[in-house]
Amino acid sequence: METKQITFIVFMLVMLGVFGYTIHRLWGFIGLTKAGFPIDKIGERVNLTLKVAFGQTKILDRPIIGIIHALVWWGFLIITVGTAEMVFDGILGQERILLFLGPVYKGIMGSGDIFAAIIISAVTIFLIRRHIIKVKRFEGVEMNKKKGWKKADATIALSMIMLLMLSLIGMNIGYVKLCSIGEIIGDSCDYFPISGLLIDLVPDSKAHLFHEINWWAHIALVFIFMNILPYSKHFHVMMSVPNVFLSRLDPKTKIQNMPSVTKEVDAMMNPETAFAEPAEGGTMEMPRFGVKDVEDISWQNYLDSLTCTECGRCTSVCPANTTGKLLSPRKIMVDTRKRMNDKGPSLVKDSSYNDQKALVGDYITKEELFACTTCNACVQACPVNIDQVSIIMDMRRYLIMEEANSPSEWNMMFTNIENNGAPWQFSPSDRMNWAEEIVMKA
Repeated sequence: METKQITFIVFMLVMLGVFGYTIHRLWGFIGLTKAGFPIDKIGERVNLTLKVAFGQTKILDRPIIGIIHALVWWGFLIITVGTAEMVFDGILGQERILLFLGPVYKGIMGSGDIFAAIIISAVTIFLIRRHIIKVKRFEGVEMNKKKGWKKADATIALSMIMLLMLSLIGMNIGYVKLCSIGEIIGDSCDYFPISGLLIDLVPDSKAHLFHEINWWAHIALVFIFMNILPYSKHFHVMMSVPNVFLSRLDPKTKIQNMPSVTKEVDAMMNPETAFAEPAEGGTMEMPRFGVKDVEDISWQNYLDSLTCTECGRCTSVCPANTTGKLLSPRKIMVDTRKRMNDKGPSLVKDSSYNDQKALVGDYITKEELFACTTCNACVQACPVNIDQVSIIMDMRRYLIMEEANSPSEWNMMFTNIENNGAPWQFSPSDRMNWAEEIVMKA
């Protein structure tokens, strides 16, 4: 083995080990959550994933910035083929191992060269929008509370993407230059339309060094970026496809029954269990109604929080937020993720751990939750199919069903439903009184 090959394998194994630790940590957090809905209708899910995740249809609802973002995404898909080739090259000590694919290979690599230039332009636009134009939906109380590197999270990620693309083009320039001076035999190197125009920037004597520096810079940035992503809002790069595939297929306005309530009703309807005494020496465990803390959320709720890119599209269309209320659907996702990061490590070690805090109350307030109108505008706007309303509803259910903590205006409605079977303060026997005048006239 050559020194470069050994160095690459050792570096790759270290990076994969770090990434494996992170995935193990996240898997432990997922293990704390509750079961969600069954994963069925695979054909429908595949179709949805192709349309929303790969086709970027929801991103394109805002056509100008949408097409720019979509080009970045499609570019990454193409460039990933080249990245995979670099990994095999590094392990096997080869150069351009997929070159045997001929025209297909040249088409993919040439497209990647073009997309690299497009992504550099797109990232420049994103940075201008964030730091010069200062798009309003990028701001918010949940964003302003960030400190340290989290505050610069987006800028760091965008800067790394910029460096990734610059190093890719630099590597291609070096490769084409080596071809032009006869250092590479068996490849025409004429399929890099952007890099081919820039080879005069590199002296012949520096071509090999230039190529090696950019090769190492690019592959090192790939592995470093891979390990940063799970701790960044840009984790959606990895999570968006699985999150769309695993998203709820029911109509957006359908509110799911709580399994804990269904279980209680089933027990009440069964005389053998309704009046049964607890087992000797045992206690009757009471179920949790709704969501109080992160161990009460479903795995889908947690995946949603990991996938959230904090773009603010949900909050920008929320009617409650628009009218000045505290609710921000983005904040709900950000706070859920933060709460799991705060409590999850200790909870994995000790299932009885209690830090005397909770997601509801300490991170998300009653005012935020009761401001939601369940219109599902946020769910419709989210480009990666995050369901903010379901977790909001479950947290509201906890406040109402376990703490009897609801707006005073709602209490009369609950009383009417209990007494009259309807939200209105009319006896069931008076329900048709409004029709008597119509009948008389007829």
